[in-house]
Amino acid sequence: MTFDKNALGFGYGEHAPFASNPWATRGRLYPEATSATRSDFQRDRDRIVHTTAFRRLKHKTQVFIAADGDHYRTRLTHTIEVAQIARALARALKLDEDLAEGVALVHDFGHTPFGHTGEDALHEMLKPYGGFDHNAQSLRIVTKLERRYAEFDGLNLTWESLEGLVKHNGPLLTADGQGTHGPVPQPILDYCAVHDLELASFASLEAQVAAIADDIAYNTHDIDDGLRAGYLTFEMLEDVPFLAALMREVHDRYPGLESSRFTHEIMRRQITAMVEDVIGVAQERIAAIRPQSAADVRQAGTVIATFSGEMGETDKQIKRLLMTRIYRHPEVMRVRENAASIVSDLYQAFMDDPSLMREHYWIDQIAGMAEPARARHVGDYLAGMTDTFAISVHKRLFDHTPDLR
Repeated sequence: MTFDKNALGFGYGEHAPFASNPWATRGRLYPEATSATRSDFQRDRDRIVHTTAFRRLKHKTQVFIAADGDHYRTRLTHTIEVAQIARALARALKLDEDLAEGVALVHDFGHTPFGHTGEDALHEMLKPYGGFDHNAQSLRIVTKLERRYAEFDGLNLTWESLEGLVKHNGPLLTADGQGTHGPVPQPILDYCAVHDLELASFASLEAQVAAIADDIAYNTHDIDDGLRAGYLTFEMLEDVPFLAALMREVHDRYPGLESSRFTHEIMRRQITAMVEDVIGVAQERIAAIRPQSAADVRQAGTVIATFSGEMGETDKQIKRLLMTRIYRHPEVMRVRENAASIVSDLYQAFMDDPSLMREHYWIDQIAGMAEPARARHVGDYLAGMTDTFAISVHKRLFDHTPDLR
């Protein structure tokens, strides 16, 4: 059967002039023929979803270790929520939804087991060799570590997808070449030496909406999970005026509502308010800047998709609440300490005997490598572990494994 590819449309609706154009992408590191049925950004999104790194997110911690219960967010469900919000923002602003979704889906690929606890522990182990950064690790995964295609390592994503992955939180370099948040991780610099991602400019608006969607998602679902765990109460939420107003609204409309429904009604209003706030700010900034291309967005000198001043203050208040009541809760800190010891133990074991990394692609070569190269391979292997795999390997190698319940 034949088809007229010119009549397909690829689901590509009306786009703003400053949206990223999938028909005019800056290309891939390794040139490939275009698809007859999908845009390049659709292909990027699909490649991301089909990776082993994406599947592993289902057993990686967001905040609460999976053993705590089946209903808490994992890194995978968090990623899906971010992608949904990013796509909604992209549609409202007439951006390329596939690019926004792809950046959202790939943004946490580099996270270690046990969430930020694992990242902090691995960074400490790798400090003598440049440290560990989950964003740089995400780039390593999609440009080097995924081994799926016959003609190249990684996924060979478009320049725009890689740019969004690396710069979705803003430029990494100042105009004079200094790191905006300290030294730029070496894996990012190494990649940019062969495929320049222009680290001193802002990313596309699609990447910006993926970044703010990340904030909206975890600001909301961490409250939901905190209430479920008992670390938060509705009374504690009263400390944030924005949340207190939402609770009054729900209570007045649905008096006597059971707590699970009451929580959901608050959360859905929170997401709606934050999304609408970002859309309003973006529209105002677009009207002021008047970008006529995606390049104009990159050179605007300011982020476009962000919170208003009022919602930005609410964002800070919610983060303070989460930090005080959940992230630094004594029980959470106890679990974090135990999880960190698992990562540290495994790192030292693998450095001492690389053959213990049974599934590593380069296991035959690692033992003979110089220490810095060996350490980076150990970091790659550890970062790719899920919570469950890390625990099972620790139990195999050590007489006692800390309790994470």
